[in-house]
Amino acid sequence: MSLLLLVVSALHILILILLFVATLDKSWWTLPGKESLNLWYDCTWINDNKTWACSNVSENGWLKAVQVLMVLSLILCCLSFILFMFQLYTMRRGGLFYATGFCQLCTSVAVFTGALIYAIHAEEILAKHPRGGSFGYCFALAWVAFPLALASGIIYIHLRKRE
Repeated sequence: MSLLLLVVSALHILILILLFVATLDKSWWTLPGKESLNLWYDCTWINDNKTWACSNVSENGWLKAVQVLMVLSLILCCLSFILFMFQLYTMRRGGLFYATGFCQLCTSVAVFTGALIYAIHAEEILAKHPRGGSFGYCFALAWVAFPLALASGIIYIHLRKRE
């Protein structure tokens, strides 16, 4: 049982790390060249004076929705880990981790929705940038975090506390 708890906890921490990197790092969209864009700031390289020019992201409503959903997924994932630890030490023997599983399932839905909105509305979100480019590694990490969070939520729902 302790090995199962260790694996479940390690999976949860992995998901947290993936979500933190996906939300806070700078590569949701990679422009031609070495420029990349994130959810929070648009930083572009200016060749004339060899500097970075950073500004706030556009006021696009779709991008704001992605920002909210990614932050919500982080909050829900942290909350589910805290709930897991609380339930692990206070729940009576034989109890199921329903609250933790439900929070983790909500995390997976939030990540899925945020990444899907970004994928569908990328042209609108990136309207003021030059054409071309591709999705960056943070976008890919969000898609990797989705099935892991979904699997983790299902595992928590079926996990029973034993002595």
